[in-house]
Amino acid sequence: MHFLKLILRNTLRHKLRTGLTILGIIVAIVAFGLLRTVVDAWYSGAEGSSETRLVTRNAISLVFHLPIKYQDRIKKLRGVTEVTHASWFGGVYITEKNFFPQFAIDAKTYFDVYSEYIIPPKELTAFTTDRKGCVIGRKLADVYGLKIGDTVPIRGTIYPGTWKFNVRAIYDGAEAKTDTSQFFFHWDYLNESRKRVIARSARTTDWVGVYAINISEPSRASEISGEVDKLFKNSLAETRTETEKAFQLGFVSMTEAIVVAIRIVSYVVILIILAVMANTMAMTARERTSEYATLKALGFSHHFISGLIYGESMIIAFLGTLIGILLTFPVAAMFSAKVGTLFPVFGVSLETIYMQAIAALLIGITAAVIPAFRSAQVPIVEGLRSIG
Repeated sequence: MHFLKLILRNTLRHKLRTGLTILGIIVAIVAFGLLRTVVDAWYSGAEGSSETRLVTRNAISLVFHLPIKYQDRIKKLRGVTEVTHASWFGGVYITEKNFFPQFAIDAKTYFDVYSEYIIPPKELTAFTTDRKGCVIGRKLADVYGLKIGDTVPIRGTIYPGTWKFNVRAIYDGAEAKTDTSQFFFHWDYLNESRKRVIARSARTTDWVGVYAINISEPSRASEISGEVDKLFKNSLAETRTETEKAFQLGFVSMTEAIVVAIRIVSYVVILIILAVMANTMAMTARERTSEYATLKALGFSHHFISGLIYGESMIIAFLGTLIGILLTFPVAAMFSAKVGTLFPVFGVSLETIYMQAIAALLIGITAAVIPAFRSAQVPIVEGLRSIG
């Protein structure tokens, strides 16, 4: 008990220096947690993917489409339970900064394949019976203040013109990692509209972006992928079928340099505050050299002296980290609100909290190593002559 009291008294001896050091740790821990959360958000699509879902796309690029007539052929393959399709729309809502994914989907099958999107039955019925109806995610509705019955104008970039949709349903996610920032509407509406404005041809209508396929056994994913690709072999649209997670990671790999940079910056932040903390502990130990020498003269061991320094360092690191972790949540919430739907899933994970705690432990221990060693090794006579 007396040992702990002595550590606390030492910690509070220079309140301004201790306070500024704790403030620095708080800022570093919050910054580290926020950067790690951004990295987690980057991989949220892959982490939330299903093990029993495959995605089939054009082997050349997503820019090139696939013929709609293959949907029934895929459904007949052994091991396939459900098949649906989706096409990227790429429109603009009011202004370019309001980005969110928009897909033209097969209304009859899409939400059977993506069962993690929870829609009230009445709303789903309203959507399927309205040719211009759309389904939006809960986050999308919250960010833009949309509600059932609203009309949403989308300015097409790939498909020219202003398209107006009626909000008929709002879906929620079955899990926290489910993306609720998407916008879905009828592929039939898009396809029929295209037929009216252009001459009908096999290259402009009756084509879709990707097929999403549910399978009965995850262990057969590779086998079924090969069978799907065989259906398209030697056709005008050869395909590449892969698991949904691999498909999502393909998008992440396009911006991998950014993710690596964010990770590096998060660790640099910890190294900087470690240097600040080490400097603080070095100053503290140097000022108390004569006191430590007196304690040695009274019979206290080297371990006792080292314990005082380690204890003070750990208390400062603990306080800064505890406050930093608590502040990470409101800061992350404010950041998420600021970026809108740029990151569909943005939340502080347990893994991030563990990493913050581990970082604090490393800071507290590492910053005290050299000061504790030097203070414990200084001869009593030399220590007593020190004036700090």
